Amino acid sequence: MDKYLVSPNPHIHASVSTNSLMWDVVIALLPATIVSVVFYGWAELLVLAVSIASCVLLEKGIAIWPMRRPAVANSASAAVTGLLLALNLPPTTPWWVVFIGALVAIGVAKMTYGGLGQNVFNPALVGRVFLLVSFPTYMTHWEIPAGLFGADAVTGPTLLGLVNEGGPAAVEGLDYMQTLFLNIGGSAGEISALALLLGWCYLLVRRVIKPWITLSIFGTVALVSLIFHLADPAAFTGPVFNLLTGGLILGACFMATDYVTSPMTTVGGIVYGVGIGFILMMIRYFGSYPEGVSFAILLMNMAVPLLNRAFHQKKYGRA
Repeated sequence: MDKYLVSPNPHIHASVSTNSLMWDVVIALLPATIVSVVFYGWAELLVLAVSIASCVLLEKGIAIWPMRRPAVANSASAAVTGLLLALNLPPTTPWWVVFIGALVAIGVAKMTYGGLGQNVFNPALVGRVFLLVSFPTYMTHWEIPAGLFGADAVTGPTLLGLVNEGGPAAVEGLDYMQTLFLNIGGSAGEISALALLLGWCYLLVRRVIKPWITLSIFGTVALVSLIFHLADPAAFTGPVFNLLTGGLILGACFMATDYVTSPMTTVGGIVYGVGIGFILMMIRYFGSYPEGVSFAILLMNMAVPLLNRAFHQKKYGRA
């Protein structure tokens, strides 16, 4: 008599794993990380080291105690959170502020919900927004990149900060090619749009993410800014400026596409991206903050359960 092996699903296994996906994200972020270190120097290395080490150690420590569930700790995922948090901070951020950001990101935004796969909000963005609200002086202190062995740092505003204070006229004549390689100030991850887009292409080639969320964000930002710019060029910046400045590319390529906090379906992801792009532009044009990527993504994170319910996948065998 033939014997059959009965086992629970899944019955088809793929070669990818959670860890392999996370390390792919780390590899994709390497170009932007290297560029940030080259231009911001040892200060950025310190921020990166403290952020990554704090996130990994905090996740392990919280999983062991008080959760008493060591299996929920994932070093690769924690490293990604630490890397993204560091790239969202000014390179001059004190080490103890970076540690507090890591504690909020891991301890509050991630492990409180049960760990990887159960968090509602993107942990790195929660940590950044907490620091922005709690330590605005440190989080809005921008320095013009001076290089790894450069001269003394010079404080300067971001491009979005210039527009927020003086309107589009403040950046008139801007060479947009400069934003592809070097911003005049901002978070470490904003320094090179080209490096970020290179990493995003790597994720697409590796099929770690799909392009729909990112493209819907870019498309919405371009369309909204085009409409407002055509209506009043003296008051509103145009599409090219809004696409290449600030944290848009970092957020759209690496944080809005997070598996856990983004919709599961293509249509839901497009709606999600449109919402992020629209909220972002409303904050940039009418808010008190010059930038709104973090707030836009976190607000749409709250809508993900509704989007998953509204645009759920059809059950197998049903029309």
